[in-house]
Amino acid sequence: MQLSINGEAKAFAAPLTVSELIQVLELTGKRVAIERNGEIVPRSTHAATQLVDGDVLEMVVAVGGG
Repeated sequence: MQLSINGEAKAFAAPLTVSELIQVLELTGKRVAIERNGEIVPRSTHAATQLVDGDVLEMVVAVGGG
């Protein structure tokens, strides 16, 4: 499965949900905002949102600081 993540092509062996992608990218526990094909994916639907070949994702990880 091919995905575009923040403009970079990435290949995955099997289909993933948004939650599984977050785990694979080692972002579990971080505050992540995800846009899929131009639409925000609410955190409450990450586990149910199946990604498909060719999806375009934009991901932003919140960073604390002052």
